Amino acid sequence: MISLFGILNVTADSFSDGGRFLEPAAALAHGIALAAGGADVIDIGAASSNPDAGEVGAATEIARLTPVVPALLARGLAVSVDSYEREVQLWALGQGVPWLNDIHGFPDTALYPRLADSEAGLVVMHAVQGRGKASRMDVVPDAIMARIFAFFDERVAALERAGIERTRLVLDPGMGFFLGTNPETSLEALRRLPELKARYGLPVLVSLSRKSFIRAIAGRGVHEAGAATLAAELFAAAQGADFIRTHEPRPLRDALKVAAALRD
Repeated sequence: MISLFGILNVTADSFSDGGRFLEPAAALAHGIALAAGGADVIDIGAASSNPDAGEVGAATEIARLTPVVPALLARGLAVSVDSYEREVQLWALGQGVPWLNDIHGFPDTALYPRLADSEAGLVVMHAVQGRGKASRMDVVPDAIMARIFAFFDERVAALERAGIERTRLVLDPGMGFFLGTNPETSLEALRRLPELKARYGLPVLVSLSRKSFIRAIAGRGVHEAGAATLAAELFAAAQGADFIRTHEPRPLRDALKVAAALRD
């Protein structure tokens, strides 16, 4: 069964819903709604990583997360904190969150002892930018899988050397601007998910929801991209994705049930 990460942006400038859930009451209500809609994990980010987003800082991230994360955990919901800031990750581990999601793939070796002492699952993401938020880079589609493999060869080995159990790792190849401005680059990575799974024998997460490359292909705006997103998510599922991170878990969960029934 594919697990769904429901996206909860407690931000002012996320590309799809910036400002909608910045207030704690709105964030909490949306997190509960995502779970009711079929999300297995609520993936909470307090700083946008799109190329046009402003800088936030760890203190602001923590201030935004503090009213929301404990409240969701208290309701028995699984929570992932989406941040690449060390202070935020340490704060999240202190709250007992079951997941951390890092768009830099946990490059900070100073954090490794604390990660090894925890039981949190780690979503290790690849991004062509390396550090910082997404940027607009032109990456040749034919070169993307070599870059992804080189990144995970090094990072998975480093995390294991630090005593972090391999079974806690989930790999995210990145999508959209995290792979470059050319839509074909994301399509190439998506088509080749089986190779990624076979190379490492680890579960894979993909985050396709409302991404720029999907909107470009469909010729739709952010708030018109639901059907195009769902098509890409179902393809990812067919390619073996174990986790899908999405803004709209309910239609995806329904579609996955129907697809499973048809296969059976």
